[in-house]
Amino acid sequence: MFELYDNAALRALERRAGVQAGLDEDCLMRRAGQAAWRVLLAHWPDAKRILVLAGPGNNGGDGWVLAQHALLSGRVVCVLQPASLPPASKLARQMAQEYREAGGKVEVFAGELPPADVIVDALFGIGLARAPEADVAALIAAANEHPAQILALDTPSGVNAETGAVPGRAIEARLTLQFIAAHAGLATGRACNHVGTLALASLDVPQACFNGLSARAQIMAEPELPRHKRDSHKGDYGRVLLIGGDHGMGGAVLLGAEAALRSGAGWVQVATRTEHHSALLSRCPEAMSVLDDEALPKAVAVADAIALGMGLGQGDWARAHLAWVLASGKPCVLDADALNLLAEQPQPVPQAVLTPHPGEAARLLDCSTADIGHDRIAAADELAGRYQCAVVLKGAGSVIAAPGQTSRILDVGNPGMASPGMGDTLAGIIVTLLAQGHAPMQAASIGAWLHGRAGDVAVQKCGETSLLARDLIAQLGRAFSECIE
Repeated sequence: MFELYDNAALRALERRAGVQAGLDEDCLMRRAGQAAWRVLLAHWPDAKRILVLAGPGNNGGDGWVLAQHALLSGRVVCVLQPASLPPASKLARQMAQEYREAGGKVEVFAGELPPADVIVDALFGIGLARAPEADVAALIAAANEHPAQILALDTPSGVNAETGAVPGRAIEARLTLQFIAAHAGLATGRACNHVGTLALASLDVPQACFNGLSARAQIMAEPELPRHKRDSHKGDYGRVLLIGGDHGMGGAVLLGAEAALRSGAGWVQVATRTEHHSALLSRCPEAMSVLDDEALPKAVAVADAIALGMGLGQGDWARAHLAWVLASGKPCVLDADALNLLAEQPQPVPQAVLTPHPGEAARLLDCSTADIGHDRIAAADELAGRYQCAVVLKGAGSVIAAPGQTSRILDVGNPGMASPGMGDTLAGIIVTLLAQGHAPMQAASIGAWLHGRAGDVAVQKCGETSLLARDLIAQLGRAFSECIE
């Protein structure tokens, strides 16, 4: 797991680096600027014109150091400052003076940017948590419209590095170079539209400085899955029951069933409206139908895990099925309409994995969708605590949470997965892992990773615009194979 930290932890790391390793702020700033210059050279070796946007604080100081390296390397360099924000910190003023003494050019932003091959964003770093003021917002807009590539130092200016919120204008970087440790907010939500490729420069801060420091979240690592034993049989791989598909919505539960089968479930039953049974048997002859409500109690009793919600609706039929599932105490996945019904009568569901998108999460927490987006990690943690279960908060950088555990964030998946049926396939994968004996947090984490990876494989074949849920299901075998020990 690759660990992600909040701003308080990052500042603590800086202090520890000074005390434990003798790396004071001056040393760290010089290392950051040099590291950023090396990254710029590695990605854009032919860049001749470097434009540095320097803010008033230490992030600006990092930019001044980079500018001096670029100048001494024979590049054409210009440092551009917002009119209202000259260097304010002692170190930023010092680095600005050294750059000027080396013959560097400095200008004040007056509405237009000069020609450049690469723009370096060193305006604010992790310190800004509000929308930029009007003059800085205009500078950010001009940078985003400029044809040059943008390298952001530590975080794209205007993005909250701790939460991922973007309250106003924000830099749209091609690459973001984080310093010392990775920032939790840059891995999820709206921040994903701004960071481009994420990179990390440790600045050679010793690992001992991290001792006892809690990460806010972790990047979910590629899971390791065991091979099937030669003498195994289908009874070893879980009995899954999927419930959903009210009138006119049968496709959702069919996608979930096919995903469960492709995920290795040894036995799959589907409880749906009678009108969908022929379509189920035609599309998934490996699955079995629960023919009527009288057969449902037996199906629930023999299932190892249950998925509920795909096309479920919110009528009496749906409410009765939710009551049966919750009363059973079986491990379960609650998705879509099952979440909406749960939001009406909130209760702990410790045996469950919830898989909400932001709108459903907002209903479960009785808040707005904007509140969810403001801090997705906090929202996932609150959901897990309130409902005492594992949660997959879907979206860019999906967040997986469970009570008492460090949240995990996915770095797999793509925008093409914002299409119908993708949540149904996720439910089918996770319920299979639950049925095979994985604990809820592990089932949620592994299932969400496999889902995202299969989507990444599928998008290479179909493209983002045309990606369908069934294209992803077809690539689940590839995703599972990559994780086999």
